[in-house]
Amino acid sequence: MTHGGPDALGAALHDFSTNANACGPCPHALAAVERADPRRYPDPAYTALCEQLAQFHQVDPRRIVIASSASEFISRITAAVAQRGGTRIQVPPHCYGDYLRAAAAWGFEVVSDGADLVWCCDPSSPLGQPQEGLAASIGKPGAETTCVIDLAYEPLRLDGELLLSARHLDRVWQLWTPNKVLGLTGVRAAYAIAPLDSAEMTGRLTALAPSWPVGAHGVALLECWTGFETQRWVDESRATLRSWKASQREMCESLGWTCLPSVANYFCAKPDVAYSGERAAAMRAKGIKLRDTASFGLPGHVRLGVLPTASQEALRQSWR
Repeated sequence: MTHGGPDALGAALHDFSTNANACGPCPHALAAVERADPRRYPDPAYTALCEQLAQFHQVDPRRIVIASSASEFISRITAAVAQRGGTRIQVPPHCYGDYLRAAAAWGFEVVSDGADLVWCCDPSSPLGQPQEGLAASIGKPGAETTCVIDLAYEPLRLDGELLLSARHLDRVWQLWTPNKVLGLTGVRAAYAIAPLDSAEMTGRLTALAPSWPVGAHGVALLECWTGFETQRWVDESRATLRSWKASQREMCESLGWTCLPSVANYFCAKPDVAYSGERAAAMRAKGIKLRDTASFGLPGHVRLGVLPTASQEALRQSWR
């Protein structure tokens, strides 16, 4: 499966292929992970962690479901929907491949209406745009439909806000993966907030979960995520990313690329010439990696995470 980040050659010096916060790692989160005690198992029920996350989001702790990662939760909730007899999935036009990968493993049919499992994502990936008709998508499904909104990039939204009311959010599963915004993607940890009145599905997900889905380091990251100092650092990083993003879009346009709109810390662009395998290999040899978006259903484009100006200059020189 195509993905951003390190490859067989290791980590690229200028890695535009990942959407992680380039201001990271968050020093508070990194220190918390380094202090974690790996000699002991975490509490298997994650009692204190669930209470802390629930307080952060102002919800009942019984609505918090801990997951090993976003991908693990995607697989698990797909299995739970399949257990209930679900066979149809609906996804955005361009989306993270694991939605469909998990669905294919259970033989789901992709449909545009009447789905048993509906995926939303805002800001979307790979485009980094608000999902069109999001409120309508959430309000439409029936009582037996499971709807999930992937909020992996909500903390990295650089413009605007999520246009959903608390009433809308209480109807859907919210999937959160703070390791991206904290610049610590190597620490695998995520959580979901269940809709109101979803005890049956929450029970299914709990039964399907492995023992201790998140280790001591993941617990430390999620606990730190809710802290005041961490949230202040996130606010400051967004200001830096806005500045870097403006200069990066200007640089890409100076190369003749067509940049698509985005509200997140990444955007898609159509280069002036094809980002072929040969060109990608040549760029990789110079320490530069872009994310081809063909696997997202968007051929002929690349996705670029926002990086500092030195990396932008390296890309400009290498491309020319």
